[in-house]
Amino acid sequence: MADLGDPDLGDRVRRALAGVIDPEIRRPITELDMVGDVHVDENGAARVDIRLTIVGCPAARTIERDVRDAVAGVAGVTSTSIDVGVMTREQRSALTERLRGPGKRRMPFTRDSLTRVIAVTSGKGGVGKSTVTANLAVSLAARGLAVGLVDADVHGFSIPGLLGLEDPAHPGRAVRPTRVDDMILPPVAHGVKVISIGMFVEDPSTAVAWRGPMLHRTIDQFLTDVYFGDLDVLLLDLPPGTGDIAISVGQLLPHAEVIVVTTPQSAAADVAERSGVVARQTGQVVVGVVENMGPFRGADGSVVDLFGSGGGAEVAERLSRGQDAPVPVLASIPLSVDLRRGGDSGVPVVLSLPDDPASRAIGELADAVTARGRRLSGRSLGVDVL
Repeated sequence: MADLGDPDLGDRVRRALAGVIDPEIRRPITELDMVGDVHVDENGAARVDIRLTIVGCPAARTIERDVRDAVAGVAGVTSTSIDVGVMTREQRSALTERLRGPGKRRMPFTRDSLTRVIAVTSGKGGVGKSTVTANLAVSLAARGLAVGLVDADVHGFSIPGLLGLEDPAHPGRAVRPTRVDDMILPPVAHGVKVISIGMFVEDPSTAVAWRGPMLHRTIDQFLTDVYFGDLDVLLLDLPPGTGDIAISVGQLLPHAEVIVVTTPQSAAADVAERSGVVARQTGQVVVGVVENMGPFRGADGSVVDLFGSGGGAEVAERLSRGQDAPVPVLASIPLSVDLRRGGDSGVPVVLSLPDDPASRAIGELADAVTARGRRLSGRSLGVDVL
């Protein structure tokens, strides 16, 4: 119970604290039971007890600052003091159960989930699949959607760098996720919750040399132990090709939608088609093709087809065979120096240069993904028929 010297003012302080959002869990701190006693004396001096989830919580300074600002903004408060503590083991257990639900660990992104799961794949490496995925995620988040991103390219992880998730205390190393008991809280970049094996290796140059069973367990853990909360869209950046991870994702998420990324080069159509075929074999549906590194217009108005043309349409036509609905080309993203620069700097081009032709094309891709909506086929609606 709150110890209130001025009950009315104390109630208003608590209501103000309900507007403070935990930056990792993205829920009000009052809802997470992170607020302890609140006391406001007759002179308007407020004292607030805050319970962090763990010792050394990386969000501690942000939470303390936001709490101080919220309390100071309440009319009648003359001064603010904050006592910061840490949850007990029992309080942490209660928190994780409240967030994930009672019972044993389970993967939340089932067929009945309201979250759209979209796997982004390619037939071969070097087509810009991760860059497209990172920019698509940020573009969707900018439209107000709750977005999560799993960097499932365990051997070639690049998403942390593309989104600027660098540990300021260790340059070159990805920021670490926060662990609350056996629950992992994904870091947030540009409004997107992100998890990657690159966040767990000490040296970014480390080669992850794992075989099938270990790769499967890693993807399962990313989908089960990482707390993403309520998402509108979960994107998975798959490794190129049709190897172990593509098969594991097909087994774990057979209801996922698939976007195939290719280049305009006709020779790329064969290998791009294979990744879509394997996805279909697990029950997934290919919803579209993205042609990256497409023709660009020079300053003099000339159009340069550096990587050829027509590859995206060819892949879409091939993947349409055997599906009830045709597979469209969702976007053709022109070759862009600024798109590459955004990846190098960790600031996606859709944010830094929204008028760049590549940004506009990715915006069209985000619009197409949003417009398609969530498939209801085979999903339980939770309605009893009388």
